[in-house]
Amino acid sequence: MAALYEGYTLCGLAPAQNLSNAGILGIEEERDSDHVVVTDSTRSVTLYKVSDQKPLSSWTVKQGQTLTCSAVYNPQTKEYVAVSDSKVIRIWKQEDLHLDQAFKATVSSDVWRVHCVAGGEPVVLFLRGAVRLLDSLLAAPQQPIEEVLPQEEAIRWSTNIVTESQQFVIFTTEQKGDHFLYLQRLNPNTLQRYRLEREEPGLSPLSFSASYRDKHICLLYLYPNGHVYQSVVSERVLVADEGAQALSLPRSLLLGLPVGEGLLESASAQALDEAHVAVVGVPHPSAGSGKDFLCIWNTNFQTLQAGKEMAGKIYGQLWSFCNKLFIPHGKTLSVIPYECPKSSLATALGKLRQVKTEESKAPTSVPSWNNILHEEKAHPSRTVETRKTRTTRKSQSAPSLTNYQVLELIKTAPVEEVQREVKVLLSRTDIQDLQPSLGQLASTLVSRSLQDPAFYTPSSLAQLVHTRCLCHSVCPDLVLLALERKDYFLCQLCLQFFPDIPEAVTCACLKAFISMSDVDVANGSLEPGSVSFMETLIARERGPVGALNGFCPTSADEDRSDGLGGGGTRAQQEEEKTSTPPEQICPVGLHKAVLLNEVLQTAYSDSFLLPHLKDLSSQQVVLFLQYLQFLYLKYSQDALPQTHGLRSPSLTQIMDWVCLLLDAHFTVLVMTPEAKGLLLNLHSFIKSQVRLVSELGKIEGSLQELNKMKVKKDVGQYSIEIIELF
Repeated sequence: MAALYEGYTLCGLAPAQNLSNAGILGIEEERDSDHVVVTDSTRSVTLYKVSDQKPLSSWTVKQGQTLTCSAVYNPQTKEYVAVSDSKVIRIWKQEDLHLDQAFKATVSSDVWRVHCVAGGEPVVLFLRGAVRLLDSLLAAPQQPIEEVLPQEEAIRWSTNIVTESQQFVIFTTEQKGDHFLYLQRLNPNTLQRYRLEREEPGLSPLSFSASYRDKHICLLYLYPNGHVYQSVVSERVLVADEGAQALSLPRSLLLGLPVGEGLLESASAQALDEAHVAVVGVPHPSAGSGKDFLCIWNTNFQTLQAGKEMAGKIYGQLWSFCNKLFIPHGKTLSVIPYECPKSSLATALGKLRQVKTEESKAPTSVPSWNNILHEEKAHPSRTVETRKTRTTRKSQSAPSLTNYQVLELIKTAPVEEVQREVKVLLSRTDIQDLQPSLGQLASTLVSRSLQDPAFYTPSSLAQLVHTRCLCHSVCPDLVLLALERKDYFLCQLCLQFFPDIPEAVTCACLKAFISMSDVDVANGSLEPGSVSFMETLIARERGPVGALNGFCPTSADEDRSDGLGGGGTRAQQEEEKTSTPPEQICPVGLHKAVLLNEVLQTAYSDSFLLPHLKDLSSQQVVLFLQYLQFLYLKYSQDALPQTHGLRSPSLTQIMDWVCLLLDAHFTVLVMTPEAKGLLLNLHSFIKSQVRLVSELGKIEGSLQELNKMKVKKDVGQYSIEIIELF
């Protein structure tokens, strides 16, 4: 049975210039399903990593210019293509910072859309229906472009499909209430025109989507009266007489959606597979009018299988990439994962019984359709019953509780009973089958824990987080509850497994971790791998002091000697050489350091995180910077032990947080006496790194020549080779 899982926000929407497109011109898949390119309706193109909800790159055209075509990614050249002001084609790479410095070509006719999909060549569809391959167009940008469409006929929608042997450009048009489908084949170059059957007078399709199945192109379109039609076109070339009228395109009614009072205004339908259709902007049959939903319908059995209310205005836009739906609504662009397993009548009615692997091997009694439809319990055969594993005598006499019964139990039962039943539920049920109800289970536990100070189930909450089926948006109060109850192990799990923790909550965790006493956190347990990493790192703080990737404490003292007025007596200098420098001693306890490392590895957006970092006190900032300095110095040691398999922050993450803290508190730090030595240490370290990079730059040419040298294949077990560098 199809399912919609908990979604998350990818980004906010820019103020829409045209309410019909919600500030989004288009969304295109990039190199893989985890990267998408979002083009807003004003001037910006942004590359996002979906799993992190984080922008990787962004490009903007100048004030006064407007993007008129959504950007696409060309996997062959690893370039992005977009159109501004209808006639200017822009091509750039990810490392390009400004679109004005990228390649530009002005064409002779207005462009409707640029299409590019994996396995095909980029094509340009012009406003009047002509199609050109991008490469041939760029070879002569000012070439004349023919007008394919008759007068008063305008394009409404287009897409691009690549099959095993053919590439198609498909677009629909409208002329005085009539709608047409154009099928442009590129090899050979042929164009076929079809007329869509008319619906009720005055009704035009709200959305189109196309898919390729069994050597046929399937066109799906939704009307304001809730009717969803499908038309099928063969991929074979149909020979038509010159000047012949458009062929009539047959259609079949797939769904008759409930629309409530009146007609739909902003809605969209998208085919997910041969049996499922996603629809957004249509009322839920049992929720009444006034609310917009995202729903998945089974077209084979005409059943609604999943639904989710969408807050805010619906704009009639819907994209689908690799089991994720992208929907702009209100002021956000949301991503909602979905699943559409193979359908049968039993699953469509929600009556299919899941059979465990060990049970499925034994012969079972076949339930009748009467049993399935009327929920009569079929008696399992004795063979199956004897092969079931019973762990205790109690489990034989008392059957396990259902999901609903466990939810009701949480509201009133004592802690021990709740933890026991949740553990039994999670152990006996396939997590994938239980996933839709895990969020409700966690929310119910958190809700009672907030209302009842005497109630708290740390083991149950930790088990739920460990399933990796939860996220912050499903249970937004979970992390704050863990902080309130000083359950730092649960905090650590949430930081590890939740991909959508808001920056405000991240800062709340940071503030709590810095401020807590070592006694509070030492009483609990933390994830062993992260603890082992810090134990290894701290154990080396008494080791010999050597060069730290081009930096050593003696060079720092020399760099600061001019500003501090001398290096002390000879005895003091000798003592400093034999003792461990303060910056190489961890300024916080072991367990506190482990929790701070989890904060360093949490995903964030700079612009959202900076305002919350300013809430930290100067003492907290200094302590955190001292810890980051300790980590950075340890990471820079050439003899840093291997930590493969242990959870630890990266060097880049450490430096990013140093920069963020300095950006948020630089003025305060300069005025804080306790921070003077810390800032001088950081300055000296950066100065030494700049000096090291400068020296490496001098031999860059020689190092590049080494890479070009051919390696001798006849080298024995031992050899000496002299390489002369000029």
